[in-house]
Amino acid sequence: MSEPDFWSNPQKAQETSQRLARLKEDIALFDKLRNHSEDIETLLELAEIEEDESLEEEIKSELSNLENELEQIEFRLMLNGQHDRSGAILDIHSGAGGTESQDWADMLLRMYLRWCEKKGFKTQIIDMLDGEEAGIKSATVMVAGEYAYGYLRAEIGVHRLVRISPFDANHRRHTSFASVAVFPDIEDEIDIEINEADLRIDTFRSGGPGGQHVNTTDSAVRITHLPTGIVTQCQNERSQHKNKEVAMKVLRARLYEIEMEKKAEEMAKIHGEKRDIAFGSQIRSYVFHPYRMVKDLRTDVEVGDVDRVMNGDIDIFIEAFLKSRQIR
Repeated sequence: MSEPDFWSNPQKAQETSQRLARLKEDIALFDKLRNHSEDIETLLELAEIEEDESLEEEIKSELSNLENELEQIEFRLMLNGQHDRSGAILDIHSGAGGTESQDWADMLLRMYLRWCEKKGFKTQIIDMLDGEEAGIKSATVMVAGEYAYGYLRAEIGVHRLVRISPFDANHRRHTSFASVAVFPDIEDEIDIEINEADLRIDTFRSGGPGGQHVNTTDSAVRITHLPTGIVTQCQNERSQHKNKEVAMKVLRARLYEIEMEKKAEEMAKIHGEKRDIAFGSQIRSYVFHPYRMVKDLRTDVEVGDVDRVMNGDIDIFIEAFLKSRQIR
């Protein structure tokens, strides 16, 4: 950063500055832990010298706080993947089953938005396709915040709901599915070659509930990557240019993920390992009837308070999954 031409490339300079800020934050976190530990040692010495038993409760309390701080740091060390510290692009798609699955996809969207709010992550729904009667067919959400991808990658897969359907006049039990995909919100320096000739770009009028914020121009953008069939779109922004920019960003993230999966498959063949297919495999069941329980099928973690989970309290599942991956 002390080089004279450091700011000649503003984008690279900004990325370097952000990296420095993250490193300083890591050091500050360690210093805080060390200082806390030293403060407790001083309290212990004082209690021993003065034979003051009144300090016992304070020492126990501070030790408990120190233990919690240490656990948080140890957990953060598990988020050591290449892009774990990045923001995330969250995709939710309803499965077969029409209104039932579309309503379930909408419930999952609400759950993740609540979770993001509790984590202090900023969210932006860049595309959403409403269901015919209720719910959503799909939604794409940009999640901004440190470690958003590291956490949310634990949610990749198929989520299963069992309940008495509110759309069934005979009150029968239904099983619904929705899939969740998560991609890292990669920085622009990631080298993903996209040939303009491979893209089909369509514009259309943004949908929505109506009112003053509805666009009356064809500003929404849909991009189809012809070689892979990947389709991304954005209709949240007011200008066509901005919508195209966001849709391209999502396309780059998905293409990057495909490249990473190819490399992982190659490594698996070399080492003769059998890898789980994360996306498309059922990871969790949410049962509302005949009993109430949410169970993660990868870690066997169970929670009886379904309402709490649906309100975004899913850290117990995320942490258990990430810890299980660390052990392997």
